[in-house]
Amino acid sequence: MKIVTWNINGIRTFRGGIKKSLDSLDADIVCVQETKVTRDLLDERTAIVDGYNSYFSFSRGRSGYSGVATYCKDSATPCAAEEGLTGLLTHHEGAVGCYGDQSEFCSEELQLLDNEGRTVITQHRVMCQDKEQTVTVINVYCPRADPEKPERKQFKLQFYKLLQSRAEAILKDGSHVIVLGDVNTSHRQIDHCDPSDIEDFVENPGRKWLNGFLHSGRQTEETNEEEPNEEPEVTSSDPVHGEKFVDTFRHFHPTRTSAFTCWSTMTGARQTNYGTRIDYIFADCQLAKEQFVAADIMPEVEGSDHCPVWGKLSCSLLPSSKTPPFCTCYLPEFAGKQQKLSRFFVKVDQKSIQSEHREALPGSQEEEELRENLKPSGAGNASGKKRLLTSDSVVPKGKKAKTCPKPQGSLLSFFKPKLPTAAPSTEAPEKKTLGTDKVTSSQNSQKACTTSKDTSSVTSSETVPELLDDASPKLCTSMESDKPINLKHLTPAPNVGQSGAKKGASLGFWKSVLHGPPPPPSCKVHREPCVLRTVKKEGPNMGKQFFVCARPQGHASNPEARCSFFAWVEKGK
Repeated sequence: MKIVTWNINGIRTFRGGIKKSLDSLDADIVCVQETKVTRDLLDERTAIVDGYNSYFSFSRGRSGYSGVATYCKDSATPCAAEEGLTGLLTHHEGAVGCYGDQSEFCSEELQLLDNEGRTVITQHRVMCQDKEQTVTVINVYCPRADPEKPERKQFKLQFYKLLQSRAEAILKDGSHVIVLGDVNTSHRQIDHCDPSDIEDFVENPGRKWLNGFLHSGRQTEETNEEEPNEEPEVTSSDPVHGEKFVDTFRHFHPTRTSAFTCWSTMTGARQTNYGTRIDYIFADCQLAKEQFVAADIMPEVEGSDHCPVWGKLSCSLLPSSKTPPFCTCYLPEFAGKQQKLSRFFVKVDQKSIQSEHREALPGSQEEEELRENLKPSGAGNASGKKRLLTSDSVVPKGKKAKTCPKPQGSLLSFFKPKLPTAAPSTEAPEKKTLGTDKVTSSQNSQKACTTSKDTSSVTSSETVPELLDDASPKLCTSMESDKPINLKHLTPAPNVGQSGAKKGASLGFWKSVLHGPPPPPSCKVHREPCVLRTVKKEGPNMGKQFFVCARPQGHASNPEARCSFFAWVEKGK
């Protein structure tokens, strides 16, 4: 039996085809995190894969966020499966059950903890030493504690507590348990490329939780005296309260360094292996001791900012004859059944939708998520209103839409309310404009249109005659004038040299305003051009630009990594 966990950072990581990617991992059970797909965006090609049965959990508050999925080969079909840790999302038969003590959590917290699509649980029958047993696989994507949002730190710790409560309840019920996925906390200093504060490293709340969740055995930092290839054994199969699980990678590789599973893509840290190990396969102590034969990471597999982690057990899987009701193939959109027409015109689960709107969510989520959780269809309603507005303006059937007349090309109509009136001229001079048309002013025949001196100073001498020629008689006769027309301002006076000078001045002006980015300086160590960055973190420096070394981030002792060069972009440059 082989299992794989991988934070794929979006289901589109499987560009070469989902089946091809799953086959390349060569595992019976593949657990992926951060699918970033919601149910309305899940297509059949991703959900239904030949030779596999899949189980998805979606974020109910934000689109393109979180989400986990478990793909099981048909030879590893689970006997039970469900979504979430609380049991609130389970409304079908074939659930795993064993929800543990949830008295520490209020109903709003439980709803919120399962609202982001972070857990899928599958239970499998296995044959271990000629004895049939069950193994429960908990696929989790634990929350990240944003340092700028203290409420998310508390949310993460509550998720950890709920995860431990559920895992230990299933274990107590008699099933073996494997907890795997992106835990978003590096356990020990050996799992971090550069611990920022060694003294307070173990004081991190996430690491404290891991210390209580995992059985230490011989996985302490003191094992540096051991040979790297020596495989330690779990010394206790009946640990005290807590410490019921083992980090399988450290079980087989207690002293391996630079074994990371996550790197920053913004700084190119994967090139220098400057990362952390936050993806794990945890197993209960007895299972790790008796059945696990190997566990390792796969840093050579690219496509995400994480790499896969795998584990292999000696027990063999016994597939279930029927997939659990939670399987994706039973979703109406993939079940292959013809749906009733009324389904497309009514809300399917009206009561649950109303209850979600009535129940207030606690303040452990950011305001944007809160609004989206309460009104996930807000964006759709807004677009619907726009469509209604546009549909109201549609011309009724049977009536011809009025076609706009050909544009007359006169800007004078836009200034008509502000134009002073002009009196008809007593003279009727005739002057040619552009060598063709004549403008005639007469008291009894046609009233003329003109502009004020301020307008003529703004309008070029070359364009005003064209505007006057294009002006319709209707526009001209609609304006009363009590001043004679001064055609002196309307006479074109082309000057090639003057226009060239104007163009040169204009070009110089725009160059001074729209200058490009400043030339990059060279870093002091590598003598290479730096890269320009912008501060995006909120604070006094937000929006400021600076130069740093263009090389990927790495440890200070690595000469091939980024040096410490830093320079702000001076204002006006």
